[in-house]
Amino acid sequence: MENNSSKWRLQQNYSQLPKELYTETKPSPLDNPKLLLWNNKLAKELQLDHLSREEITAILSGNQIISNSKPIAQAYGGHQFGYFNILGDGRAILLGELEVKNKLFDIQLKGSGPTKYSRRGDGRASIYSMLREYLISEAMHGLGIASSRSLALIGSSTDIYRENIHKAGVLTRIASSHIRVGTFELAARMENSKPLIELLNHTIKRHYPRASEHENPPLELLKEVIEKQINLVVQWLSVGFIHGVMNTDNTSIAAETFDYGPCAFMNVYDPKTVYSSIDHQGRYAYMNQRHIIKWNLIRFAETLLPLIHENINIAIDCCQVLFDEFDEKFKQQYNKVFLKKLGIDKEQANDIELLNELLEWMQNQKADFTNTFRSLSDKKLLSDYIYKDENFLRWHKKWDLRTKNVSNLEYRLNQINPSVIARNHIVEEALEDIIQNNDFKLFEAFVSALEKPFNNCSNEKYQLPPEDETEYKTFCGT
Repeated sequence: MENNSSKWRLQQNYSQLPKELYTETKPSPLDNPKLLLWNNKLAKELQLDHLSREEITAILSGNQIISNSKPIAQAYGGHQFGYFNILGDGRAILLGELEVKNKLFDIQLKGSGPTKYSRRGDGRASIYSMLREYLISEAMHGLGIASSRSLALIGSSTDIYRENIHKAGVLTRIASSHIRVGTFELAARMENSKPLIELLNHTIKRHYPRASEHENPPLELLKEVIEKQINLVVQWLSVGFIHGVMNTDNTSIAAETFDYGPCAFMNVYDPKTVYSSIDHQGRYAYMNQRHIIKWNLIRFAETLLPLIHENINIAIDCCQVLFDEFDEKFKQQYNKVFLKKLGIDKEQANDIELLNELLEWMQNQKADFTNTFRSLSDKKLLSDYIYKDENFLRWHKKWDLRTKNVSNLEYRLNQINPSVIARNHIVEEALEDIIQNNDFKLFEAFVSALEKPFNNCSNEKYQLPPEDETEYKTFCGT
């Protein structure tokens, strides 16, 4: 059934690329679709707040197709835990791009049925895993960290089979684009160079137009992507976020966080923290993320070598300069952001030592990452027995002395140290309430708090870490 409304204003830019990079695919209809969540604020930003509930449900379930649209599943490859695979959207379909204030946004249905790339999968997603992505992606947005967004969640009576029987759901994901390092990896492996060249030009036009003015656009693109990815991963570290599956197919060229599978926020500070059930070697542990993003970006650079210079050795030398600088740039950005978490804008001698001393104490005492930094401005958190430790008190005196002349210190601290994050145990509790009891109250209240995470938390429950999370694991949900 065709929907002839022009209200969606979709463009079809990605489908203008060579056909090796996508397959035209229509969503599979859902049985008895029901609109479970609609992100009113995001809808207003996208100028979609005029749509009727019936139209939203029909189109975002995949049961109706927007007229003149060209739904596609994108092809890409990716290094998964270090090994390259040919992949693609196995359960996601791009409806098109929406232009708002001269900026394009992908509208993608996740869990919308099988595609050419499903590899014998059913192409569906459980309501549980899509609720989780909705909540955590909105939490990241609230923290001011570049992220895909969640516009809607459609439930259904369709059964899908994982470890148990679940109901299928379709999430509408909004992103600047879904171009990945893995997209370039696949294009670079094709028989002719046309897909890679056109993908490069499309990416520069859409995300990095200044690179086109450079004498070597692909090299400039690489440079800008490196800088944005350093900033993104440092922001992850600053709030204790662990992506959990930093494969190259989950590394956005636009430097947005997306694919919220086995991700989680760290409670107790430990650089080796891993939550993902499939990360047996700790490849994507909290502190390893800085090394993995460099590894992923080197894979990106390899795809651009023939476009950077016809002489491969010259191209390698050009890229090597950027990666020789990588560790120092990451360190500088990390130190800058983490010193801000202490209220320090301009680094002085011994400031890094002060920071590292706190982190070492946190690790030794198994202190909560979020609450320790927030306690610097939220005095009620200091009543916790852990902050009575004499080593912490000694450190706190040194920090007091260092920041005594910082103007608006409490305000500065509150702008960078959240009081509430999407803590794993509360996320699970909120989702279970919906799945078991169809009760959205905790979920909606938690999302509301996560929208303004830097405000003083009015619900103490959200600030309390779990009593024990030694066995806590997260899953991909595929």
